Amino acid sequence: MAVAKGVAAVILAGGEGRRMGGADKGLLEYQGYPLIEWALTALTPQVEEVVISANRNLHAYAAYGHRVLPDTLPDYPGPLAGVLTALDAVTADWLLVTPCDTPHLPADLALRLLGAAQVENVPLAVAADETRVHHSCFIVRTDQRDHLAAYLARGERAVRHWQAGLSSTTVRFDAACFANLNRPRDLQAE
Repeated sequence: MAVAKGVAAVILAGGEGRRMGGADKGLLEYQGYPLIEWALTALTPQVEEVVISANRNLHAYAAYGHRVLPDTLPDYPGPLAGVLTALDAVTADWLLVTPCDTPHLPADLALRLLGAAQVENVPLAVAADETRVHHSCFIVRTDQRDHLAAYLARGERAVRHWQAGLSSTTVRFDAACFANLNRPRDLQAE
């Protein structure tokens, strides 16, 4: 699979892990490997740079050899804070965003989202399947940084509501690619 030129990726691992009993989700094991390793394995071959958004266990994440970016906004304001920090940190034209708890990401995620955004000439492309949109898996043009900063400054937090304010397209993938591991029992799934 070819690398998506001009694309960086951020893996969002900065949450409080409330549904996992407060555990740092990215470091929890699934089928013998921490969730962060699943995401890194999927994304590293697809993009020019991968960064990790994390607010705890920074040394553990740094051991994977990628830049680790703690939120620049206080009080865990949600995943968009990690996106904003990444937009400030990368130099690429596009930022691919995925959560750390989606271990089966498609090998062509970056290229397909980028291609759709470019064909439609929109700053945002979001992954979807036949039944739903996966708002936490998307690619956004990095020139949308100020739009996101203004949204967060208003106290807004919802990813899908921020996305609704941008021209966008969706790209359909197989639903199994976005199986999301949110609770301890999900880690036992085979």
